[in-house]
Amino acid sequence: MIEKAEVVCIGAGVSGLGFANAWRERHPTDRVVVLERESEPGGYCRTVEQDGFVWDYSGHFFHFKHPEIEQWLRDRMPGEDLRTVERIARIRFADRDIDFPFQKHIHQLPIADFLECLTELYFRPQSAEPPRSFGEMLVQRLGKGITEKFLRPYNEKLYATPLDTLDVDAMGRFFPHADLADIIANMRPNASSHGYNATFTYPAGGAIRYIHALMRDLPAGTVACDEPVLSIDLDARTVTTPKRVIEYKRIVSSAPLSTLAKLCKVEHDSDVFTSNRVLVFNLGFDAKGRTDTHWMYFPDPADVFYRVGWYDNIMGGGRMSLYVEVGAPSRSRFEVDALRERVLADLRRQGIVTTQRLVSHHHVVLDPAYVHITKASLVETARLRGLLARRDVYSVGRYGGWTYCSIEDNLLETRALAAAI
Repeated sequence: MIEKAEVVCIGAGVSGLGFANAWRERHPTDRVVVLERESEPGGYCRTVEQDGFVWDYSGHFFHFKHPEIEQWLRDRMPGEDLRTVERIARIRFADRDIDFPFQKHIHQLPIADFLECLTELYFRPQSAEPPRSFGEMLVQRLGKGITEKFLRPYNEKLYATPLDTLDVDAMGRFFPHADLADIIANMRPNASSHGYNATFTYPAGGAIRYIHALMRDLPAGTVACDEPVLSIDLDARTVTTPKRVIEYKRIVSSAPLSTLAKLCKVEHDSDVFTSNRVLVFNLGFDAKGRTDTHWMYFPDPADVFYRVGWYDNIMGGGRMSLYVEVGAPSRSRFEVDALRERVLADLRRQGIVTTQRLVSHHHVVLDPAYVHITKASLVETARLRGLLARRDVYSVGRYGGWTYCSIEDNLLETRALAAAI
């Protein structure tokens, strides 16, 4: 028996569910099937409740730039405790806390570091040739001091790869650019510059509440969990799972692009699709810690983590609730117990944990996490997405588009796709 569906979505994360909603708003009688290999929807936008703590798989905070998108979600979340918070983000540098973004707050550095950053910025190398890599772009735009003190060590911890292997636009619009005039202007008393994403929205019940909102208007049976896609026949226009065969007219996939190509038996260069993996520790303590920060960046290689966030400073509560992120190359193995002890030791050394006692913990590995955008990956991504789109298979989202984007971008992209096809 072969089932039929107008659209099969692969992946029940924000992109897949976003497209399912956008398509049904335009075509309310069409059957849409969303296939999810995991036991619950949400992708990485999932929430864990444990011992009175509420943690996400990672720090998923929504930075809305389009009021209509935020309102659409809020309309599907009646009664939810949704808070819009002005972000407080800091950087731990030389035992002091510098406001983020680093390049606009170099005047907060120790005087020798400040002068080095300022002079290197002023006398940064000028070239008629465009930069060839992300690392080279940083030096050309911001100078060697700012690059080597924060931007290179931090991002190489995050991406777990040399920055000179990444494309110039590896972070796209998310990189907080600044010129000399911006940086100097920000040194004035009472000046303030948050960079991008100055505010964020977060529900008390965790990021999964947004997934519930995306599922609210979908008919029962639309989302099928524990049902991975085994193969896609582009000629027969069928999707095979362990449970059924579905004949489709269109596929929208948020799976990693290389995975989709394999399912479709399309030849491709899988070696260009590299990424890091991230081990996220969610840590609950018996007492509060600092109250003046939402998240903090750690560029020093001596610290095993690159970022720490405080859930309790966002939603309140009398106990410190942290997420801690550790990046590594995609093929590396995490020794979780040993790393947890290392994380706790580094948190104590940095003064994040003092007298607090760990009372609950959870971990999850995100793989892939941050994709490596290179010249080769950009070329192969464009080729594959174009080839598949001509067969009515559309690859979307961070991993389907092999790109750097926000959760809101996923909703905008899938809305535009539903309108275009």
